[in-house]
Amino acid sequence: MLNVEVRIKGHIASHWSDWFAGLTITQTDNDTILTGEVDDQAALFGLLARVRDLGLSLVSVESVESVDGKQ
Repeated sequence: MLNVEVRIKGHIASHWSDWFAGLTITQTDNDTILTGEVDDQAALFGLLARVRDLGLSLVSVESVESVDGKQ
């Protein structure tokens, strides 16, 4: 499992969480942050394809440490 943080320019509604593999959706002033676990890199690329398919602007993708210190 990979813990990821995907930052998207603009805001998307929280009801899209299921479409984004159950990732948590958090809004900032200008961006939306999707955080959570994906199974592997293939699942991450699928998630990024969904961002592309919606015409959203990708700001960044980061691997983040989980609460238990694992990545």
